[in-house]
Amino acid sequence: MSVAMMRGRNVLGEPLQACCHGPRTGYFRDGFCRTSEDDIGTHVICARMTAEFLEFTRSRGNDLISPIPAAGFPGLRAGDCWCLCARRWREAMIAGVAPPVRLAATHEKALEFVTLDELRRHTLVPIS
Repeated sequence: MSVAMMRGRNVLGEPLQACCHGPRTGYFRDGFCRTSEDDIGTHVICARMTAEFLEFTRSRGNDLISPIPAAGFPGLRAGDCWCLCARRWREAMIAGVAPPVRLAATHEKALEFVTLDELRRHTLVPIS
């Protein structure tokens, strides 16, 4: 089986691309927003963090800002990319603070929680 098949497909039906290697993200910390049955958070949406989203998720009990050295987590800041839990991203979308997403790095499993149109409305525009 090819590496691309093991990583899965993105929401566009193409091979899943890496989200971020610095900081190392993903449920498996391999840079890809892929999941397994053990991933109760379903970390499948690749998003670029915004200050608004980071404050929103902290207010909901998930502090992604503060480092946790024992777990190898450096803490995130606006501009970092990270594999988010699909339910939290959806919650942020409803609240109007969803961070922009990279469709090519967002796993197709995200479509069980949000629509492709919702993701497209929040697509990360490449910086030129």
